[in-house]
Amino acid sequence: MHESRVPPGVIAADFSRRRRAATETAEGARALVYLARRPDPVLVAFLSQHGWSVSLAASPAEFARLRAPRRAQAGIVALDELADDELAALDGALRCPATAWIALAEAARFEQPEVRRLVRHYCFDYLKSGAPPATLDLLARHAYGMARLDEPAAQDAEPAGAPPGGKADAGQAGGGEMVGTCEAMQALFRTIRKVANTDASVFIAGESGTGKELTALAIHERSARRLAPFVPINCGAIPPALLQSELFGYERGAFTGATQRKIGRIEAAQGGTLFLDEIGDMPHESQASLLRFLQEGRIERLGGRESIAVDVRVLSATHVDLDAAMREGRFRTDLFHRLCVLRIDEPPLRARGGDIEVLARHVLQRFDADGGGRIRGFSPCAIDAMYRYAWPGNVRELINRIRRAMVMAEHPVLSAEDLDLGDYAAQAPRTLAETLEAAERQALDAAMRRHGEDPAATAAELGIALPRLAELQQRHRLDTSLGTALEH
Repeated sequence: MHESRVPPGVIAADFSRRRRAATETAEGARALVYLARRPDPVLVAFLSQHGWSVSLAASPAEFARLRAPRRAQAGIVALDELADDELAALDGALRCPATAWIALAEAARFEQPEVRRLVRHYCFDYLKSGAPPATLDLLARHAYGMARLDEPAAQDAEPAGAPPGGKADAGQAGGGEMVGTCEAMQALFRTIRKVANTDASVFIAGESGTGKELTALAIHERSARRLAPFVPINCGAIPPALLQSELFGYERGAFTGATQRKIGRIEAAQGGTLFLDEIGDMPHESQASLLRFLQEGRIERLGGRESIAVDVRVLSATHVDLDAAMREGRFRTDLFHRLCVLRIDEPPLRARGGDIEVLARHVLQRFDADGGGRIRGFSPCAIDAMYRYAWPGNVRELINRIRRAMVMAEHPVLSAEDLDLGDYAAQAPRTLAETLEAAERQALDAAMRRHGEDPAATAAELGIALPRLAELQQRHRLDTSLGTALEH
């Protein structure tokens, strides 16, 4: 009788597989979501037989309705079955922090810029369509393991800068960072938590460069709609003649050049959040159409007759003074009241006190590669100049100045001159009287920044009476609201 010989490595591998299967059975099947219009039944059966609990979703909107648990899961998305205008709706689904995605598509599909962006930003890995089920099973196991590593972060997600326990720190907010330890930012984080739990429209006011889109994204990612798309549109960056079709979409033949149907941004956000940035620049025609949608919850594509129900939450923002715009007839009052059920005011950088240095060091660390890893920090005069400067461009300007300095600086420690802030750097005192004067001014300015418009708290910290505080403010020519030098 012939004796079958099995290599020791195969025995070990089989034992390992059986032990792993027993462990998985004890702990429960691993979760996997399969996003495809026409799921492969052979693949579904294979995965189910190999320890996976498979959920099927035919579209990004259906994936959102599944409300997948916040515990880790693997995901497979079949990109070949989605039309080009449907790819925008994938952002929200693929951004789900608890899911590690594997993309399936033909090789030509991976050459398309939008597909490459989605895979690069959101997917654990990708495979060519038709890959063997065993290969997908192995890759899904790795993806699931990576998702498990991130599981605590997915379960305990909080607005950046405000982790559980109330301590302030830097953190992530979607595609970017919201960094802040000052009271103004802590108040913003608390507001984000509150408004995220409702479905009401939110209007975000603030100067250019303060991070209004990051706030909108943070609200979305902490809301019940977080698994559905977050679709932003800058109303000021699109020509007025095109904004209507971008928002509402169009049917084939609606106008010259409309060779196929296009889904608009509102419809692409189905089940999720629509963010209308620079709403103050929206033309009157589009304002009327948007108001009708907000009232009825339905849209009509350009050139179409079908009334389409769309369920989205609307967030909006602008740096424009809408009160003045409404008085001048440039913005509809009824639309404003629809958009501004809840309001958030972004603090300007000059009102964020010590956050300026925190942000500067964060930017230095984040863009370390710009300087080839040679930039070590900021000189005291650079820090002083950053506090004295008014930052009209806010955080965006801070980032740009630091990144430019990291590339162009000759020395590893950035100076005020490297930041083009040489005019705001304090001159070195030459006498004892000048030294005392500078120290007094610095202590006064720092206390005023910490306490904002509360002179009583400022005086108490400095151990002086209110009349003395007013006298010092006048002598040092400091703005009584923010502690900023009037002379600059």
